[in-house]
Amino acid sequence: MTDIPSRNECLEILQEAGCSEPVIIHCKLVCRGSLLVGKAAGADLELVEAGALLHDLGRARTHGLTHAVVGAEMATKLGLPEPIIRIIRRHLGSGMSAEEAKSLGLPAEDCFPETPEERIVCHVDSLAAADRFRTLEQTLTELRKKGLGTVAERAAEMHRRLSRECGEDPDILLRTIWPPSG
Repeated sequence: MTDIPSRNECLEILQEAGCSEPVIIHCKLVCRGSLLVGKAAGADLELVEAGALLHDLGRARTHGLTHAVVGAEMATKLGLPEPIIRIIRRHLGSGMSAEEAKSLGLPAEDCFPETPEERIVCHVDSLAAADRFRTLEQTLTELRKKGLGTVAERAAEMHRRLSRECGEDPDILLRTIWPPSG
């Protein structure tokens, strides 16, 4: 497959892979938020939609950190386009260095989101709970409580960057879809 799959094709891929209904609901939420942020940022909306829907493909097999690696491998076997594979692979924790990845038992490679579409899906996913969005502050507080201060700093920086690219705070954009939890 060289073309970007449609929304329905992406949903079929998730179902055929065995993703649970809660994972699919989460992917739809991330997609909805990513499209909103992507539109404001002038991103490739077709790629944003497919990447957001498929970002958690690997959760069909595992819910651990390796789901990004597993999902990228699954997407490669399905013949999905490389930009989608990169979104899947780079959506964890606002990115990570090769050393950080290795320390977490992942392949030792840099996984920082590079394109606008990668950044959008990665960041909107970081703001999404299972079925609703959290504000940046709620997300940062949660990350810091888990001892993930570096990840929190990267998330805050990504939020600032997307705010500049969108011309508006992503928290405000996402609030139009679903009020923040908590």
